[in-house]
Amino acid sequence: MQTALPLPLSTPNRNLVRLTIVRGITWTGFLLAIVVGVELLAFDLPVTAVVSVVISMGVLNIATWWRLGRPRAVTHLEYLLHLLADITGLTLLFYFSGGSTNPFITYYLVPVTIAAATLPWRHAWIIAACSMAGYTFLMFSYHPIPQLGHINSDSPLSLHILGMWLNFGLSAGLVTFFIYKMAHALRSRDQALSRTREAALRNEQVLAVATQAAGTAHELGTPLSTMAVLLKEMQADAPADSTLDQDINLLRQQVDVCKSRLQNLVSNADRRRMAEPEVLDAEVWLAGVVQRWLVLRPDVSHQFDVAEKRGRPWLAVDATLDQALTNLLNNAADANPEHIAIRLDWQSESVVIDIRDHGPGVAMSIADQLGETFISTKSKGMGIGLFLTHATINRFGGGVSLYNHPEGGTLTEVTLPRCAAPT
Repeated sequence: MQTALPLPLSTPNRNLVRLTIVRGITWTGFLLAIVVGVELLAFDLPVTAVVSVVISMGVLNIATWWRLGRPRAVTHLEYLLHLLADITGLTLLFYFSGGSTNPFITYYLVPVTIAAATLPWRHAWIIAACSMAGYTFLMFSYHPIPQLGHINSDSPLSLHILGMWLNFGLSAGLVTFFIYKMAHALRSRDQALSRTREAALRNEQVLAVATQAAGTAHELGTPLSTMAVLLKEMQADAPADSTLDQDINLLRQQVDVCKSRLQNLVSNADRRRMAEPEVLDAEVWLAGVVQRWLVLRPDVSHQFDVAEKRGRPWLAVDATLDQALTNLLNNAADANPEHIAIRLDWQSESVVIDIRDHGPGVAMSIADQLGETFISTKSKGMGIGLFLTHATINRFGGGVSLYNHPEGGTLTEVTLPRCAAPT
């Protein structure tokens, strides 16, 4: 049986990999420093306790490497626990090697910096607080090393050690605040650039579809005109009031309908490009869209519900938004025309339209890509309708989300920004 591939590395996964590498290098360096201190400098260290701490951190590192091979994403909480384990290990090591007199005590800043750059705000301050607590504890309780003692003082706590403690507290606070802010700014910039790239790509795809549609409309004009001329000549040669004459007359009417639709398509596109969206009552607008859709889909049975809340929701709409919502309703009807549930709800800043069908649902393999590219859930669909629907709703500042309902079928959630009532 083929083994499951590990999950792609997310940001916490990458950070834990780097932390494991840093931990291995750091504690190897500490071990070498201990050997030098004991063998060459004759430090009075509790060797068994110190080596036990180093071995424990080595076992933790090995366990972390094993865990990184499992197909499970690393969470921020798990990453926080690893940093807390590092702080615990540092506190134990410094306790047995001079406490706050150990010149390596400022290594506490390393997990503080790592947390500030990679973890959420609250988690970063937890690491900073725990590091400060460990440093404070080591000022009063530790195994002294005579060679590491500072300038003698009459008080049990020398000004030198107190100054180091104040410096560490200030450094930890500044590092946590500024590095977190800089990392957050970089992440926000990356997200903004990603959204800009996605919007530009979507606009290019919409423009390509629009250009193709305009070219197709222009090319259809010539064959429709040719068909109209030929049908007129055929009708002149056909016996009056015959079946053939009736069929030719029907064909001429259909050709005229196609020509008028093409003309309306061009004129409406020009008019919509110059028109401003109209602010309407969301319930009235949605009810009108549903009624016009039912004329096109008389086979549908539906239920239309409106949330019972105070106030009225208002939306900025135009004909393109009508068509976008009609496309979503058609998708629901194509999945299963029975018992389609439509619900209107609103919050202080948004209006939510839910469309629930009882069809087969959406395959998880394509759920995240629907609307982003030309992917369809229908056997003969091209995905253009859903793509243009997403583009239209995004242009109004909204979004479309598709979910597999727990009781079966698909739940389509349309979110649009709520507008102020017109004066």
